[in-house]
Amino acid sequence: MPLSTINKPLPLAVSLGEPSGIGPEVILKSWAARSAQGLPDFFAIGNAEILRKTARKLSVDIPVHNIESASETNAVFERALPVLDIQGNADFEFGKPSTDTASLVLNSIEKAVDLIHKGEAAGLVTAPIQKSVLYSAGFTCPGHTEYLAELCTREGSPPEIPVMMLVSSELRVIPLTIHMALCDVATSITAELITETCLKIHRSLVQDFGIETPRIAVAGLNPHAGEEGTMGQEEQLIIAPALDHLRDQGMIIYGPLSADTMFHKTARTTYDAALCMYHDQALIPIKTLDFDGGVNVTVGLPIVRTSPDHGTALNIAGKNLASPNSMINALKLAQQIYKNRQEWTKKNV
Repeated sequence: MPLSTINKPLPLAVSLGEPSGIGPEVILKSWAARSAQGLPDFFAIGNAEILRKTARKLSVDIPVHNIESASETNAVFERALPVLDIQGNADFEFGKPSTDTASLVLNSIEKAVDLIHKGEAAGLVTAPIQKSVLYSAGFTCPGHTEYLAELCTREGSPPEIPVMMLVSSELRVIPLTIHMALCDVATSITAELITETCLKIHRSLVQDFGIETPRIAVAGLNPHAGEEGTMGQEEQLIIAPALDHLRDQGMIIYGPLSADTMFHKTARTTYDAALCMYHDQALIPIKTLDFDGGVNVTVGLPIVRTSPDHGTALNIAGKNLASPNSMINALKLAQQIYKNRQEWTKKNV
């Protein structure tokens, strides 16, 4: 091992994502911006030829280097994008996902989780996947996050329901319910779910973000947070009692609050994270504030996992139009969370 790589931090693993989408493009562009952005060392897991084909399509001169193990990353990173090749069909068309590459996509994620559990990678940054194609190939998990939770359980971690936190420089926000029809949201909100989610958010703010005394704001479900029961009673019957229970445990919890007044500039200074009742209630404000730069952080997993806050963008794949900002921020945040967890562990073990 070269002397220059000794004592360097563990690299981050980046799963390839859907080859036909913009994942390979933003991975390449992030590596190209490594010095300007001060990025931590990372390696991609997938197929090197997919990245080379993408680079040719974009007409960019970005060297791609095959590595045999994660430990080679530090020695390679400054001169080429390190890629840990795994078996799988690498034939793809830009903008046209196929079940032919489904096993490669899933194996890339599985390999990354395995390497992290073995202590060979600091964390995982996932490029976006095309779930519809994976479902056609037999994928049974609701999504990326649930699959990661399943993989961690296979590795021996206790079963855990992960939580999705969206992070930007101006806001951290969490949807209580995620990918479900709006008509199903009200019946899915329970005091137990609110309590468990707030506890995970609190723990993450302490361990992952270094906030000693977190403040959590919680939105109501209905307009004006139910207007004292005149516009719905979920706030009075479910949400408020759960929050009172958390306050009794010593947590700083605000709410239930009217969602339409939670996200202006002054309001955002009063809390460290906001819990919303459904997907769009959470994602609209953060994507309005920072559409290109937001990061998806998975809270509640034993591993560090971040992801760009965007999808596969098949309509612009291969056109050199994709912004790497969210991927760049995901890489930076994954490294920071890894460091914060290490510091927290040293102080509390």
